[in-house]
Amino acid sequence: MYTAGAELIKVSRGSGVNTQVVKPFDPWRNPLCTCPPKYGLNPYTGCGHGCLYCYITSYIPNAFSPRPKEGLAERVRRDLEKIPRGAVVALSNSSDPYTPPEATLGLTRKVLHILLERGYRVLITTKSPLVLRDLDLFRRYRGRVVVQITITTLRSDVAAALEPGAPQPAGRLEAVRRLSAEGVPVGVRLDPIVPYVNDGVENIEEVAAAAAGAAQLVASTYKAKPDSLARLRRAFPDKAPLWRRLYFEEGRYFHGQWYAAESYRRNVLELAAAAARRHGLQFTVCREEFTDLNTPGAYCDGSHLLAEVPQEE
Repeated sequence: MYTAGAELIKVSRGSGVNTQVVKPFDPWRNPLCTCPPKYGLNPYTGCGHGCLYCYITSYIPNAFSPRPKEGLAERVRRDLEKIPRGAVVALSNSSDPYTPPEATLGLTRKVLHILLERGYRVLITTKSPLVLRDLDLFRRYRGRVVVQITITTLRSDVAAALEPGAPQPAGRLEAVRRLSAEGVPVGVRLDPIVPYVNDGVENIEEVAAAAAGAAQLVASTYKAKPDSLARLRRAFPDKAPLWRRLYFEEGRYFHGQWYAAESYRRNVLELAAAAARRHGLQFTVCREEFTDLNTPGAYCDGSHLLAEVPQEE
């Protein structure tokens, strides 16, 4: 019988099986994470997109200067000897797998090929249309890859301020369209929703409408950390007093970060859920307590869109 899920849970609870680069996901142990167990793999340390809201600067030195991991392909092969076939591996959780150096280095493509040819299933989260380069792999291993594209806004001026090193929204939207047309399961992440920047009704509706044809819309509100909030304050100084009230007076500190006021978060996520329904999309929140807004059976990481693996004796 196939037991990848049970084996993953055993590994994540400390069975003594050690891996170097393919590790059980959720290092933050956030109780609001409702996705099934999976592994995570970051081909790069750091990310070149430099998004103001990014959380990785709180734990990765020089986080906006991406570096390839040394000897990654061989390390991945060794790790997979300890991980059950058919397990789900997420690319990536602490860096975009298609961060700018990937265009010349091709490290993500190498590990994708290793994972897929060995029978693993893969979740990709990216802001880059470079993901289209690997359509041949997605076709060859149909059903074993789900791609989520982050689109926080379709407005190029807002995107340029929030995500200064990332590809413009038009390219990401084209990636959603082409992947969907090829039959690759696609989700769009309206994540994060930054209060007073991209939380307007029009922006939420525009992103949901643009995502029509994808399978899923995922939404989450910005969680404040000192480093990311400092960057946002420098870029949007007029919003700083509003954030101070919403987060530090009306919000709450939870699991290492500040959450905005509950009423605010509920309202904006209800707007996103309603927009998703209007455009025929499944909807899920990510690391928010409002799971009643979720489409039954859907997970924010898109893992429910993966094909089942064959049963093994």
